[in-house]
Amino acid sequence: MFFLQLMVVVLCILIGARMGGIGLGLMGGVGLAILSFGFGLQPTSPPIDVMLMIVAVVSAAACMQAAGGLDYLVQIAEKVLRKNPRRITFVAPLVTYIFTLFAGTGHVAYSVLPVIAEVAHRTGVRPERPLSMAVIASQIAIVGSPIAAATVALLGFLAPLGIQLTDILSVTIPSTIVGLTLAALITNKLGKELKDDPQYQRKLEDPEYRKKIEALSASVDRSIKPGARLSVVLFLMAALSVVILGAFPSLRPAFDHGPMGMAHTIEIIMLTTGALMVMFCHIEVLKVTQGDVFIAGMRAVIAIFGIAWLGDTFFGAHEVMLKSGIGDLVSRFPWTFAVALFALSVMVNSQGATTGTLMPLGIALGLPPASLIAMFPSVNGYFFVPNYGPIIASIDFDRTGTTRIGRYVLNHSFMLPGLMSVSFSVIAGFFVSGLVL
Repeated sequence: MFFLQLMVVVLCILIGARMGGIGLGLMGGVGLAILSFGFGLQPTSPPIDVMLMIVAVVSAAACMQAAGGLDYLVQIAEKVLRKNPRRITFVAPLVTYIFTLFAGTGHVAYSVLPVIAEVAHRTGVRPERPLSMAVIASQIAIVGSPIAAATVALLGFLAPLGIQLTDILSVTIPSTIVGLTLAALITNKLGKELKDDPQYQRKLEDPEYRKKIEALSASVDRSIKPGARLSVVLFLMAALSVVILGAFPSLRPAFDHGPMGMAHTIEIIMLTTGALMVMFCHIEVLKVTQGDVFIAGMRAVIAIFGIAWLGDTFFGAHEVMLKSGIGDLVSRFPWTFAVALFALSVMVNSQGATTGTLMPLGIALGLPPASLIAMFPSVNGYFFVPNYGPIIASIDFDRTGTTRIGRYVLNHSFMLPGLMSVSFSVIAGFFVSGLVL
């Protein structure tokens, strides 16, 4: 029965991932129907607190986008990139990393990808290098963002074990910065320089192609909305407040059972921040729900609702057997759990869903919170199969043709930078967690 039920879970994940959009969450419901009605497994409680925290955070981030806050950040990023063209392989991932930290989603990378491609080309740097690192950094940064769906989900699971948000960030931010820096150092040497790339030089012989390349150098001015700067300030203040209140529980309201929980704290702060933006940043409320940030965030909520609930129900029903069967292996070799996180993230294309599905299993298996946080970067397997939006976009933006999908699909421009970034970040995570936790 165990393997038959496991097959149901895996098939629902694969079919849901293939559907895309909210398909992953919906197929989680299908799996639950089969397990409960067909096999008689009792459903566990859905992760309500995690879902509501994500909804609140996404609402505030979507308000910032509707106010023009993301456009304002993009304008700042363009100036930084153009001032440091020769170091673009290092500056580009730093820019997208910071963007994701603030926005809680890697989709903000879309805005600066054409700038990265153009600056790299104009300075003779192979665009494949900064573009691949920028896309990978925009995903890796998810685990360091205090308002990302995956980070909020991990906090929800580890909070009962005494872990605060600052504990997570104190490990994930330095470890991912180390991992990305090491990966960028190696990536900066990959491939031939543009002047030595025969494929690019052949393309330059076409007058039409050369004209298109030269047109990329035209700078596009973006008008900034009146409330854009204020929305960024409000959002940053909210994120900082969450971090401070997480670090110092005594600052939160105290009740009979102790300080107010972080779930309610995050929800209240973010909903209030969104309301302040609507009131003072000249936002059309209808546009809040039409932006990429809101859509991506709601997908994460539905994915966690369905798939995480399905996974928790399955693992809960077989907890004793799983602990005795693989608990010893995972306890002796924690990195094997990191491999499981990475493999599931490749299948579901969602850091939040991966976190919601497997982290409860890691806790049930007795893995220390420090180890789970160290392995947290492993939920970033988006790049493995090159079907993720920013990957496709960066290939389109690189008119030189250096950023591409190989003949065998998996030998694409993002594979090596991605594998290096995740591996180095996890290794650094174990080292850092041993020092600070």
